[in-house]
Amino acid sequence: MTPVDPRTIEHMTRNEADMAFKKRVQTIFEWMPLADDARILDCACGRGFYLNMVRHVSACRLVGLELDADIIAKAQRNAGHLPDVTLTRGDIFALPFPDDYFDGVILSEILEHIDDDVAGLREVRRVLKPGGVVAITVPHANYPFWWDPINKTLETVLHTKIRRGPLAGIWAGHVRLYERDELRAAAEGAGFMVEAERSFTHYSFPFIHNLVYGLGKPLLESGLMPEAMSNAAGRTTFDKNRGSLLNPINLGVAVLNLFDRPNKLDEPPGRSTVNLALKGRKPE
Repeated sequence: MTPVDPRTIEHMTRNEADMAFKKRVQTIFEWMPLADDARILDCACGRGFYLNMVRHVSACRLVGLELDADIIAKAQRNAGHLPDVTLTRGDIFALPFPDDYFDGVILSEILEHIDDDVAGLREVRRVLKPGGVVAITVPHANYPFWWDPINKTLETVLHTKIRRGPLAGIWAGHVRLYERDELRAAAEGAGFMVEAERSFTHYSFPFIHNLVYGLGKPLLESGLMPEAMSNAAGRTTFDKNRGSLLNPINLGVAVLNLFDRPNKLDEPPGRSTVNLALKGRKPE
């Protein structure tokens, strides 16, 4: 398959205020086998953002799995109308699919939410075809101070963190964050061959996690935002954004892009970053 044009990825993430999400999209689109005859699972699909973007560039068969009924209803609104997209409610520990079924599995920001990450990965490995690929992203335990100053200070001074509410930051609903060797050990423990590893997003606007997810996301989902601003902020409305800097959302994203400019898709080992990523392959 011909790689996705970087300009297309840039277009699909033009509304994005979370600079780490942009790097996650770049990584997943580089690693996933998105040929038109492929079958891809997004586990868990959340609100359907990856499904929407993959369908924008590929005719592959797409399946989105999500456990939360409220969230899968949002995915249905965002991606359920797209051709050859199937949405299924289910659990990563008991995937409702046969053995050797998928060519690729997107596992983005999922493992940190589950108690037994190796067991979840083993189930993902079961439904992958021999030679199939899993693209994993997780939050990095060594995250930058300015990404989430509240939790970084609490962890350093009081050895605690906030896991719920608008101040939860990078720890929101998470069982754990990962070091690079911990993610590799989980993947290898589940029987995957590790083909690539990455660490990305070192520079960030101060308090960006709290601003995007504690403030921006609830406002966007409330429906109270004017249409032009909503089209400039949504992850599925990149084709509806006219790009005018008179729109305060576009102006804000332009400022955030300045902070993101020095970031690399793969930062040096030992550097604080928002995300770790790993490409695993099921042995033939």
